[in-house]
Amino acid sequence: MENYVDGAAFRQMVIQAAYAIEARKKELNDLNVFPVPDGDTGINMSATINAAARELEKSEGGTLGEVAETAAMCMLRGARGNSGVITSLLFRGFSRRVKGLESGDALVIAEALREGVDAAYKAVMRPAEGTILTVSMKASQAAVEAAKATGNLRVMFSSASDAAKRALAETTQQNPVLKKAGVVDAGGAGYVIILESMLAFLRGEKLARTVVEDAPSDTNPFDAFDTEEINFTYCTEFIIDRSGAGNPAELREYLETIGDCVVVVDDEEIVKVHVHTNNPGLAIEKALELGSLDRIKIENMKIQHTQKIIASPQPAEPAAAPAEAEAPAEEKPYGFVAVAAGDGLHNIFRDLGVDVVVDGGQTMNPSTDDLLRAVESINTPVAYILPNNKNIIMAAQQVAPLTEKKILVIQTKTVSEGISAMLSFDPETTPDENLMAMEAAASCVHTGEVTYAARDSVYDDRKIREGDALALLNGKLLDSGRRQTEVLKRLVREMCRNRDISYVTILYGEGVEESAAQEIREMFEKERRDVEVAVIYGGQPVYYYIISAE
Repeated sequence: MENYVDGAAFRQMVIQAAYAIEARKKELNDLNVFPVPDGDTGINMSATINAAARELEKSEGGTLGEVAETAAMCMLRGARGNSGVITSLLFRGFSRRVKGLESGDALVIAEALREGVDAAYKAVMRPAEGTILTVSMKASQAAVEAAKATGNLRVMFSSASDAAKRALAETTQQNPVLKKAGVVDAGGAGYVIILESMLAFLRGEKLARTVVEDAPSDTNPFDAFDTEEINFTYCTEFIIDRSGAGNPAELREYLETIGDCVVVVDDEEIVKVHVHTNNPGLAIEKALELGSLDRIKIENMKIQHTQKIIASPQPAEPAAAPAEAEAPAEEKPYGFVAVAAGDGLHNIFRDLGVDVVVDGGQTMNPSTDDLLRAVESINTPVAYILPNNKNIIMAAQQVAPLTEKKILVIQTKTVSEGISAMLSFDPETTPDENLMAMEAAASCVHTGEVTYAARDSVYDDRKIREGDALALLNGKLLDSGRRQTEVLKRLVREMCRNRDISYVTILYGEGVEESAAQEIREMFEKERRDVEVAVIYGGQPVYYYIISAE
């Protein structure tokens, strides 16, 4: 065992690493600096590596190359969150180095570790120091040096593990956020655990499986409420043939005075328009100044809403459509997959044309396989994926190599960005042009969120206690405190300082009363009389309110 790793040994090394991560996932979760309840590192890394362990436990035999390929593919499909995706890429690169090999000596395994690091770095657009990438890189460098010097497998893994621990300790100083909180990087800590457990196996130490249940999310303190307010009755859409002399920018400004959810997509030959208004005639009359109209569609949203309530649709499945579902009879030129949690948000995305809504978001990062199955359930050669969460983007990007379909990932970080992106979709343009337009629309959205602290923490020199109300603006902590009303007021004031915003949408969450959301509307109207405010039921867990401003 000191001189080589074969398929049987590597199988047990991966399984033992999965056991170790599972047993210590709460420890990894607690290292997360940002105290919001989300898909924590320990949970995501455990789900990712256990996807491989479960498959490897079902079989015996196989060469090193075959076992490594199986492990890498299972992790790729099971990857959850950024830490999970990077972990899967580390094993994916490893598998490429040992492909076709019966076994590998110390140098081969060290080089495989290094190739795993190369694969992970290439996949991350802006690699940051003080992360799992740094830790794995330092470990692989030490591994190669030790393998060349000694040729001893245990010495090589011991050197890699020691280097990883030193690099992990340095992450506190390399990352300003970690430094303020006085903790090490959670993903890097997970990689140290993986190396330690593999070394333990080589030393003859066996770990038993320990099942650690994920802690349930705290209950929302608000009473349940299941209605929504619609302020403008008619959803109005049309395309303008640009034959007139009007200005699309002026049209948008005008539409914002008579409605909300205004989207004006200006192309060289056509302009696509979407607006919610109480007087579609005024919108059409103004649009005729630009040219003739086509594909006019006017729908009464209040009637649609009533029909939805009467129909009482079933809650969405937690993942994509099941394999036994019948394929669509007719192929579509394009399809959409979006990630969202909450029955209200599910309905919103479906109304916007999303084919499959994968249940997920904070606390529930769907895996690459969940997203893949959603894509495969749509009979289309082109599929757009809207992750709607920064911790799901990398998992979505891994879908492309697993399917023959053209995959376009719109890098939406919030559901607000996802909604804006869908509104900007133009069926008359090419997929790549739509990708640019949708991401441009998403980038114009300012998102405010109100949630609670999942743990005691110190963030940006601010002491945060478990249960505190947290206000986030564009993903950054803005305020915290015991009184949610005061935190909300600060968020509203800050969002209203942006003089470019013209309308605000308040999505209120699971268990939140509409009356409470209406109070936030009043806060906005008091701060800015020129801003139109809509209140809509989102039903999302974890976040009491998601507020978008455009």
